[in-house]
Amino acid sequence: MKHIKKIATYAAIGGFGAIVMAGLSGCGNNNEFESANEQNQATGAFVIIEETSAGKYKVVEEYPASQTRVVLKQLDGTERVLSKEEMDALIAAENAKIDDGTSNLTKPADAQLSSGGLGLGEILLSSMAGAIIGSWIGNKLFNNQNFQSQRQAAYKNPSAYTRSVNSFNNARSTANAPKSSGKSGFFGSNTQNKASSSSTQSSGG
Repeated sequence: MKHIKKIATYAAIGGFGAIVMAGLSGCGNNNEFESANEQNQATGAFVIIEETSAGKYKVVEEYPASQTRVVLKQLDGTERVLSKEEMDALIAAENAKIDDGTSNLTKPADAQLSSGGLGLGEILLSSMAGAIIGSWIGNKLFNNQNFQSQRQAAYKNPSAYTRSVNSFNNARSTANAPKSSGKSGFFGSNTQNKASSSSTQSSGG
């Protein structure tokens, strides 16, 4: 999909242009997070997380990308890209909370509300970037009904969640399209091959 490729290009260079890209069309479903483990290892996610109050965060936008990159918009207006080390540390810390039962991700929705929102590690793990980087956590989240039922609350608004679902569904559909159909892969192109084939047929009479 041309739109997906454009978004991936913005994400790969770390540009903030992805914020203003129009939402992608497609049919969403509630299984996209569980599928991230299987479908997105070869790609990544470009995620923008915003601090909404002191120590509390929301996912503003996220799209498929050629590599995983998370931009953090802080309360003071500054923006920075989280390093891989930061993301790994946040996810490891959140994994420990999941194990000891103190993570809001695996608690009922009212627990999240009473806490005033989710912390950075919780929001990161709720995003598609977290699904990719934290895939080793596996069934601790993917099969947890509390997490599945309240995951949308990690996004700034319902439309941000819907755009995420649609864009990743479209990216998976494109990546999984049979090569025999003549469609390109996620970042590939068959244009040159088609041209060569046409040239061969013409020269052959």
